[in-house]
Amino acid sequence: MRTRALVLRTTKYNDEAVITHLLTQSHGCIDMWVRVSRSRRAAVRHTLFQPLTLVEVEWNEQRKASLKRPTAARAVQPFASLPYEPSKLAIALFLADFLHHAVRSEQDASDVFGYVVDSLQWLDACPSSYANFHLVFLLRLTRFLGFMPEVADYVPGSYFDMRSGTFGTGTTPHADCLTPADAAWVPKLLRMRYETMRVFRFSGADRSRLLAALNRYYALHLPGFPDLKSLDVLREMF
Repeated sequence: MRTRALVLRTTKYNDEAVITHLLTQSHGCIDMWVRVSRSRRAAVRHTLFQPLTLVEVEWNEQRKASLKRPTAARAVQPFASLPYEPSKLAIALFLADFLHHAVRSEQDASDVFGYVVDSLQWLDACPSSYANFHLVFLLRLTRFLGFMPEVADYVPGSYFDMRSGTFGTGTTPHADCLTPADAAWVPKLLRMRYETMRVFRFSGADRSRLLAALNRYYALHLPGFPDLKSLDVLREMF
């Protein structure tokens, strides 16, 4: 088997191996057992498997094995700025953490893979004015995961029911709702393109509040989705 893949997380298994979690172009999400390489000539170097590295990986399929074992791996299309600029790196590491939990159950993830890679390549090339990137990225990602908000019924003054993904007027039925002021941003964010999002002004408090709401929205629609510690790091930077 051979496919392009995006590294989402790598954890130490023991002194001899690491476990890496990948979003692949053709096989959804898979986990791999990667031997710690001690030679530059190794066909698979464990140092390739850093979060949000794009790789091409090969393995021999074994039906009973829950962990794939790569037979070859190489980096493809290395990012030029994402790993080196602190603000971009903070966004990238947050998204790697978020995606690790959000897409793990995706078995046919070619569309998700294309969306994620294209988005990251845009961020990598963008010189400035990308502070809203993660908000636009996460809300548009819901389209691929099956719980994109229904914005057709939005009217000014509506609240947003995060449990149903719909808008309504009048009294909010429960606590998992956005106020009309915050709800108004949902259709706006879904209409935004990365190239034009800079014209929309958010304060740091606005971003922090909307990011927390997005985390809650995902948790309501994906069983077991956690409160992410990486949220706090991103709040401090943006």
